[in-house]
Amino acid sequence: MNTAFIFQELTFKAVRSSGAGGQHVNKVSSKIELYFDVMNSQGLSQEEKDLLMSRLANRFSKEGVIKLNSSSSRSQHRNKNIVIKQLFELLKESLVIQKKRIATKPSRRVVQRRLEQKKRLSHKKSMRAKPDLD
Repeated sequence: MNTAFIFQELTFKAVRSSGAGGQHVNKVSSKIELYFDVMNSQGLSQEEKDLLMSRLANRFSKEGVIKLNSSSSRSQHRNKNIVIKQLFELLKESLVIQKKRIATKPSRRVVQRRLEQKKRLSHKKSMRAKPDLD
């Protein structure tokens, strides 16, 4: 993943934040929307694109564009930094390849301890039963 190429390929749009507010929210476009076209990116290899498409399928639009937005701050610049950070975190987490789990067997001592515990518990419960009067 080449972050310099990816940073150049980002598209930003400033819009008015939704919801209740005062004079400030009605005249300032502080919400930032970030668009990143994964399929046409020069900063990602084809394997990385395929991995992102499979892992982040629910985040893509029909055109293969990721859209993120931030309106947590009153500052447009701060929101822009926040949304860039969100994108790079999302890409970093999605491109990590998980190690394959190697199946192991429990040790003989662990199995033996479990069976002994089962016998003790079984004996304890059998002692609670009413005696046979036959």
